Amino acid sequence: MVVEVAAFLALVLAAGPAATDVNVTVDTGADVREISPLIYGSNAQGGDAEANVAAVRSGGNRMTGYNWETNYSSAGNDWQHSNDDFLVGRLPADQWRVPGIAVTRFHEYAASLGAADVVTLQMAGYVAADNRGPVPPEQTAPSPRWVKVEFAKGAPFLLQPDTTDGVVYMDEFVNFMVTKYGRAAGGGVKMYSLDNEPCLWSNTHPRIHPRPVTCDELIERSVALSLAVKRVDPTAQVIGPALFGWSAFQGLQGQPEQTGWSKYSGQYEGWFINFYLDKMREAEARHGQRLLHVLDVHWYPEARGDGVRITGGRRGGASEGLTRARVQAPRSLWDGTYREDSWIAQWNHPIRLLPRLEENIEKYYPGTRLSMTEFDYGGAMDVSGAVAQADVLGLFGKYGVYMANHWGSLSGYVLAAYQAYRNYDGHKSTFGDKSVRATTSDAENTSAYAALDAVGRVHVVLINKDLAAPTTFNLTVTHGSPLTSAEAYAVDSSGPQVRPLAPMRGIEGNRLTFTAGPLSVNHLILSGQ
Repeated sequence: MVVEVAAFLALVLAAGPAATDVNVTVDTGADVREISPLIYGSNAQGGDAEANVAAVRSGGNRMTGYNWETNYSSAGNDWQHSNDDFLVGRLPADQWRVPGIAVTRFHEYAASLGAADVVTLQMAGYVAADNRGPVPPEQTAPSPRWVKVEFAKGAPFLLQPDTTDGVVYMDEFVNFMVTKYGRAAGGGVKMYSLDNEPCLWSNTHPRIHPRPVTCDELIERSVALSLAVKRVDPTAQVIGPALFGWSAFQGLQGQPEQTGWSKYSGQYEGWFINFYLDKMREAEARHGQRLLHVLDVHWYPEARGDGVRITGGRRGGASEGLTRARVQAPRSLWDGTYREDSWIAQWNHPIRLLPRLEENIEKYYPGTRLSMTEFDYGGAMDVSGAVAQADVLGLFGKYGVYMANHWGSLSGYVLAAYQAYRNYDGHKSTFGDKSVRATTSDAENTSAYAALDAVGRVHVVLINKDLAAPTTFNLTVTHGSPLTSAEAYAVDSSGPQVRPLAPMRGIEGNRLTFTAGPLSVNHLILSGQ
């Protein structure tokens, strides 16, 4: 049975390049693995309801200098090292000094979406003491422009914190949230992040932490802050260290002599993540409780096409080389045979990031989950953005990632990719929740992901990465019962929407042939009805 992606595709097939054939096999009894819904997450920057996200994060550089007692925060190097009211600027002015309101409003927003939330805690040492704008170098902390951060108060908590004592307490903040909303297990904040991108503090927040963070310092602070959280809410999950990029994964981003990495590199295969996992495992043994539940990394691909990084080019009209680089870039998450055009691949081939991180966890801290709380593949205004984003979401499910949060507004083709998994019919229907084996005979030009849902339907996402030619997918499904019909939906260059296609009837022998247009994402839902 042949199904065309959309009515207009008949013209494409008649006038354009001939379709190539690709064999896809799905086995619903093999490689069965739960898909965490939290991989369909965001940083709450727009489009969340339309995307039907399952997790939102309150993070980014702004949170490093956030003072929960007053809601002052610091822009750091992002904007003149300004201390100001940015995080509450959209609220009525009479609410700006309500303790914690920047975060309580966020938690309530997450609850309105039915999404799990991540709240970033402050670990760099100081937070903003005022809203008086730029902080010059001579007012670097400690100075009156800053309030000291302590992880544990060691005294009774206050719900109306003392804003005159020159200190903010992290455990008092967690207690404030628990008192207001309950523990994580009862609807409170689900996860707390150990600050944001600590390896960049000396660059993003030099007025707070002017020197590069060291390996030992990061572990000491992480353990102490996690202990403070767990004393107040034992049911909360702690995630960290929110590392930014390959250089941070490899060696904490700085000079080895400055960060102390030269002392540990040989022992941990030149890979800082191994050190971090091992030291957090040792901390669990010392303190008798897990202090790191989720290893958290950020990933902004360095891959380039026609000399342009794929995370750029947001205005559409991407060149052929940039388009090709973007749709191929997800292969660096898994494919040991693929070498992208980037400085990372030049010096560190292969990348294969997801299996690499899985192996790190298994060796140094088994049972730790994996999150990617910031990532972006660009292309919101170009169909290549949908192709890359859909490929990445499929890989997160296949490799058992626990949580992932796109950085930037969910809009255009990026939003369409989310909807292909989370809202394909406009009624918040979703991809299956159990990943199963799906293989394609052409991993360069196509991707295939499959899952079972709660009522036994088989979901298959077929991605055609070819820039010009349609692809005919010859799909064979090994399943315990006959599959006789299917719904179909597609995202393609006709516009950043998920489009319903004609239903498929009369499927025989759990085999079908499906023709997909160039640069398209196609979601098939097969059933026995």
